[in-house]
Amino acid sequence: MKDLNSIVANNLKRIREEMKLSLEKTADITGVSKAMLRQIETGESSPTINTVWKIATGLKVPYTSIINAPQPDTFVVSRSDIEPQIEDDGKYQVYSIFPSEEGRRFEIYTVELEKGCSFSSNAHGERTQEFITVYEGELTLYVEDEEYIVKAGDAIKFRADRLHAYHNKSDALIRISMVIYYPV
Repeated sequence: MKDLNSIVANNLKRIREEMKLSLEKTADITGVSKAMLRQIETGESSPTINTVWKIATGLKVPYTSIINAPQPDTFVVSRSDIEPQIEDDGKYQVYSIFPSEEGRRFEIYTVELEKGCSFSSNAHGERTQEFITVYEGELTLYVEDEEYIVKAGDAIKFRADRLHAYHNKSDALIRISMVIYYPV
């Protein structure tokens, strides 16, 4: 996690400075306290997935612009080189496969949900969409008050600018591919 904390710290500080935002103004627009932002920027705090989403949404930048180091034009992604973000006591793991880059309005992730996993996500930026393909298991997805069951081999698209939650109600691991698209 130390490398990820360092990347997040450097990216947040760089983005904030490029936007010419003080810590106080950044706190106002993200809903994350000035003290927490300072701890993140100094690498003293390991922010949760939802905290990073709040920052990204408030700054109107892609999620992965905060959590990933810049990449060359051509490269192979080795899963062993990706440090996942982990929630729900390790039951929810997110691997950022292709982070955002300047001019590209989407990100690609692999997500794994262990037995009993339950992860609720904050609403993302306006008109953001998620495209999910289930490769293993059966995902229960809630978008606001609607429940969707997505089985292996199936896919779903939804507006992610609403509250949504991912659940594994089975005894088997769920593996999904997730594309997040930012229209603006």
